[in-house]
Amino acid sequence: MKRDRYVDFLRALAICLVVLGHWLITALFRLQSGGIIAPELLAAIPWTRWLTLGFQIMPLFFLAGGHAAGGSWARTRAAGGAAAPWVGGRALRLLLPTAAYSGLVLLAVAICSAVGVDPETLALVGWAMAMQFWFLPVYLLLSAVTPLSHSAHRRWGLLVPVAMGVAALLADGLVLSVHAPSYVGLLNYVLVWGVAYQLGFCWRDGLLTRHWLPPIAMAVGGGLAFAMLITFGPFPVSLILVSGETISNTNPPSTAMLAWVVAQVGLCLAAAPVARRLLGRERVWRLVRPVGGASMTLYLWHMLPVLVAAAAFYLTGLAPEPALGSAAWWALRMPWLLVLTVILVGVVFALRPLERGLALLYGHTRPHADLRFPLLLWLGLAVGIAALTRWAVQGFAPDGRFPVLPTLGFALGAALVILPQLVSAGRDREGAMEAAP
Repeated sequence: MKRDRYVDFLRALAICLVVLGHWLITALFRLQSGGIIAPELLAAIPWTRWLTLGFQIMPLFFLAGGHAAGGSWARTRAAGGAAAPWVGGRALRLLLPTAAYSGLVLLAVAICSAVGVDPETLALVGWAMAMQFWFLPVYLLLSAVTPLSHSAHRRWGLLVPVAMGVAALLADGLVLSVHAPSYVGLLNYVLVWGVAYQLGFCWRDGLLTRHWLPPIAMAVGGGLAFAMLITFGPFPVSLILVSGETISNTNPPSTAMLAWVVAQVGLCLAAAPVARRLLGRERVWRLVRPVGGASMTLYLWHMLPVLVAAAAFYLTGLAPEPALGSAAWWALRMPWLLVLTVILVGVVFALRPLERGLALLYGHTRPHADLRFPLLLWLGLAVGIAALTRWAVQGFAPDGRFPVLPTLGFALGAALVILPQLVSAGRDREGAMEAAP
């Protein structure tokens, strides 16, 4: 089946804007003691919170993910495939590169801790290297329940994301009005981002694009709802977490974020015909395709260039340090972004041997119809998601210490996901050898 270039473009666009957004708001200053601090730009200069409207584009990543997963599962189901092997294959695409990244970062944390690196500095670095991890447990969970959520989609269609949206509104309302337990609000990580994922199913099946009106109505209605909620409601404008704000639009996702999801999805669908014509040009597609292919690498490793630049220019005192938010500081953002881009390109090229190794490993552990011990797979996913969540909240070095329990949990979870695949792959190879003349 021919790939939808627009879906791949949305993934690449989401990753690029996340990377640029994180780089843009990263501010570093050298202390007289020789250490480095990273003041929070959005907290120090309130108007910069409006910038998050341009860089919070993760709804489109979940939309594209739902579109792709819906097609993949529909083909697997039509061919008689089972849920566990399919879920295992989707999980491995995330877990293998995440395990490689986490292992290298944790090795560095262990070495730094052993040689006596300042705990506060180590905690800051550990947090920076894990700040993007919030996405992984949510996406893994949505992928794991895709066979169920897609079954609901086939039966009820658009009613499913509508019902999820209503449930998200109720959960947010309970948290804001009666201060319901925190786990009620945490449901919105699945409900709000799940709306975008479920709309991906609807998009693929044409439920949202049979007429030009639904995308326009979603874009305008969602945009107006967001404007009303931040103007007259209790919600801040920032679409990422800002220290000092009592209500966050992302931690967990709020009603305002839900409105933004609807608006962004509508705008994306309305722009699809024009974007597809542009992406049909080979010269344009040749620029987009490499970014999409390296999207997981870019997402995982994009904060490493910040640490390299910090060591090379700030620890050495070479970097100019105008006042945060001054005209000179903003003028230096362009060379800052260029330096980080060059470093990241180097990192991507340096990681090519590792990526080839991971591709070979995935080839040995890809889904098999006769997956053995499926319960181990589901248990491994649960344990792995819990460990990733812990890292996303606390970083790789909470309080400057090596995170023993999350590390053991993630290693166990990844092993339990990989083991059934390896056993099934071994049985397949044995069967093929016995059948060979």
